[in-house]
Amino acid sequence: MSLPSASVFVRCSCGRLHWGRYGAAGLLLFDPARGVLLQRRAWWVHNGSTWALPGGAIEAGETAVGAAAREAFEEAAIPADAFRALSASVVDHGDWSYTTVLALAGDIDAKVANPESAEVRWVDPDDVPGFRLHRDFAAAWPALRPRVGQELVLVVDAANVVGSRPDGWWRDRHGATERLRDQLTRLAETGLEDPGDPALTWWPRVILVVEGKAGGVQPAKGVEVVPADTDGDTKIVEVAGQHRDAKVLVATADRELRGRVEALGASSLGPGTLRTQLDRLNP
Repeated sequence: MSLPSASVFVRCSCGRLHWGRYGAAGLLLFDPARGVLLQRRAWWVHNGSTWALPGGAIEAGETAVGAAAREAFEEAAIPADAFRALSASVVDHGDWSYTTVLALAGDIDAKVANPESAEVRWVDPDDVPGFRLHRDFAAAWPALRPRVGQELVLVVDAANVVGSRPDGWWRDRHGATERLRDQLTRLAETGLEDPGDPALTWWPRVILVVEGKAGGVQPAKGVEVVPADTDGDTKIVEVAGQHRDAKVLVATADRELRGRVEALGASSLGPGTLRTQLDRLNP
């Protein structure tokens, strides 16, 4: 049987051979109770007998997340619905790229599922450098380690973001907020580019804080809606403070509010930057 067209070595401009015509992807699973899932590669594969992540070549028309999920199922019997993708980190060589999909594991009983795997094992993240690692995974691990299990919570100041564009929102604030919610639903599904690192994409937990006439807006898939009891700024600060164990990003142009949430360790994102990403996803 002939191999898929994606399953070939690529001679990269870096001078090395890489597997996958369209790049490659791997799944970095984290379980708070068990650690990260590593795979020991069979002796006969490229860089055999080293430890790395379940993963492989991206096929034509396939997303990196889809490829990582497919390879994890084929190599370690991990169902695609048994984890939640949190972020993706790309190492781009120009001619070739590798995407690490960082995910939170559900109830998973991983096991060797094909001849390319010799062993799969849950490992404490702090113990990973002690294994004989695939050289590319070893090089990437210092940057990946701080992101293991890290979730992005995107808190959106609905009134401020809706009001950032003169599109007639003042005639129907409730409807304008619903349109913003629907756009954020798409963002939660497709991902948000990290404002400070274009090689990093997040699938955020989105919290839309609404107030006044927008108070009756209902949640939608991927978007929580939190009504403000008094003023929106106070509720946003409260929400940001409730998620200090995550990376919190607050979308607002309000300078005073930005200072208050940044004092809690959160970062801020201007409405224009958010709108640009939303417009790209919702043409």
